[in-house]
Amino acid sequence: MLQQLRKNNIPPTGEFKKVYRKAKLADIEKWQKAIDLEEETMIKAREIAQNLGLNMKIGDVEYQGDGNKATFYYIAEERVDFRELIKVLAEEFRIRIEMKQIGARQEAGRIGGIGSCGRELCCSTWITNFVSVTTNAAKDQELSLNPQKLAGQCGKLKCCLNFEHDAYVDAQKEFPDTNIALETRQGKAYHLKTDVYKKMMWYSFDQNYAVNLTAVPVERVQQIIEKNKSGEIVEELVKKDTLFTDSVTEYTDVLSNESLHKFDNKKKKTRKKRRRPPQQRNRPQRKGNGQS
Repeated sequence: MLQQLRKNNIPPTGEFKKVYRKAKLADIEKWQKAIDLEEETMIKAREIAQNLGLNMKIGDVEYQGDGNKATFYYIAEERVDFRELIKVLAEEFRIRIEMKQIGARQEAGRIGGIGSCGRELCCSTWITNFVSVTTNAAKDQELSLNPQKLAGQCGKLKCCLNFEHDAYVDAQKEFPDTNIALETRQGKAYHLKTDVYKKMMWYSFDQNYAVNLTAVPVERVQQIIEKNKSGEIVEELVKKDTLFTDSVTEYTDVLSNESLHKFDNKKKKTRKKRRRPPQQRNRPQRKGNGQS
């Protein structure tokens, strides 16, 4: 119970709203009629705001249960003087008007939708407080800085980038600095990417391209850095007998010994009835070998 109060920003020691009576069927019907007016009101309000030349976008409209008041949620990059807009809306809809400015994330949460993960948007299901998301969260998780993949439906960075960010930051505390180049007899090796959970670091002998890309364990990287600090140059990054190789799943052909036609309906072979020649069809049969 206390967690639900904190989630909805309700102080545990505060006063709760009073319940006067149980809603009747007439109250529910009135509330449903008010909900049906929300989309029509939003479209009409957008037209009015455009005619007044206001640089704002009305994203959603929410009617009060009795239909006497409506809250207009809008997005605007600059300060908007909507005093004239409130007068026009009040005359048009004959209700009390409340304007509330929201951000792009709040708008996506109110509208809802399906994310790239295939599930309903987190902002429209359970997220109540929106924490700022930066590109550092993607960098720490070794994600490609592709705006099309990192941006959500609101056009901002996805909130889920923060979900595992702390775990990656804690795991990377054991990793050495990626800006340090490793000195070997083959040349300098530069860091290219990191696998946090496998504790492997990939190094290339070219600073910009993947040349002889080699996976090196974190312990080995730390050893090479310590040797380089003492003036020693190692022969190679990793010994050939300890090269890291990804486990490859072996597949077996389960259909090699099976026939593709085993489920086909086999036609039964029927013996064709032998037909007699035409000259023998109407010939009377002999009753016996005796003479008449």
